[in-house]
Amino acid sequence: MKTIAFFNNKGGVGKTTLVYHLAWMFAHMGHDVIAADLDPQSNLTSMFLDEDRLEELWPDGKHPNTIHGVVEPILRGIGDIQAPQVEAIATQMGLHSGDLGLIAGDLALSGFEDKLSDAWPRCHNRDESAFRTMTAFYRAILIAAEQRGTELVLIDVGPNLGAINRAALIASQFVVIPLASDLYSLQGLRNLGPQLRLWREAWGELRGKSPDPDLPLPSGDMCPTGYVVMQHATRAERPVKAYLRWMDRIPNEYRQSVANEPRDANVHVENDPYCLAALKHYRSLMPLAMEARKPMFRLKPADGAIGAHAQAVRDCYTDFHALARQILSAIGA
Repeated sequence: MKTIAFFNNKGGVGKTTLVYHLAWMFAHMGHDVIAADLDPQSNLTSMFLDEDRLEELWPDGKHPNTIHGVVEPILRGIGDIQAPQVEAIATQMGLHSGDLGLIAGDLALSGFEDKLSDAWPRCHNRDESAFRTMTAFYRAILIAAEQRGTELVLIDVGPNLGAINRAALIASQFVVIPLASDLYSLQGLRNLGPQLRLWREAWGELRGKSPDPDLPLPSGDMCPTGYVVMQHATRAERPVKAYLRWMDRIPNEYRQSVANEPRDANVHVENDPYCLAALKHYRSLMPLAMEARKPMFRLKPADGAIGAHAQAVRDCYTDFHALARQILSAIGA
């Protein structure tokens, strides 16, 4: 099982859209995939599921079939995690497609933040309940993956450096960083890189203090796998000047802040091995995809993808297929 978190503490960069489309693409390529929505905003869940199903998952009162239901016994102080329910997403992509499932998110998950904040320092004291709290996400993902024989788990998290994201990142072997071509994303890299190193080092120390040798513990590698430049506008197949100004600064900011390497004056997005992709802004396709409840690269003429839209669908497929292959290569899958 390979676990990949998609994380940037700067919001609005298209992170959830990226996870959604990659989950579909990996399944299309024949991989068994689980998308885990660990963002309390639950936008990924609302992309996968229609309102009728969401209403069933989020009724008044308890939500047993979401990520909140998984950790509810810990929240209430009455036990350990419950086995997660994985929503089956019908891929319908042909005989060679993989399986796609979703661990549904929940707005109520925000209540787990304080519990996780409290557990972190108690791990220093070899408190078993603290370790069970800190590893709740990891163990839930592990159970789901083992039950389904899943190869890839894509983890969507919120845009912050809080306790929920720390636990989600600890559960991740790899981290892909979506970026916009703007000043805020550069500042996000400056915040994110040192924080990842701090969490990795701290968890490396803490995991040796677990009092239960049988408790599954994540390695907490959080290995930065690369970045994806999202939604840049193009003109004659080149980013427009306003975007290019910031794109030119991304490679060295990533090197210095995230990879902890010296700057290289000769590197640019186009030749940067850390750049997994620079995705165009498919403005006209996203509304159609939301209406059809499918990824942009699966839109058909019946969904309104005709004329120029049809070519954009083909371009979108090419871009996401190439990105998926790049990620698989980067994580050794």
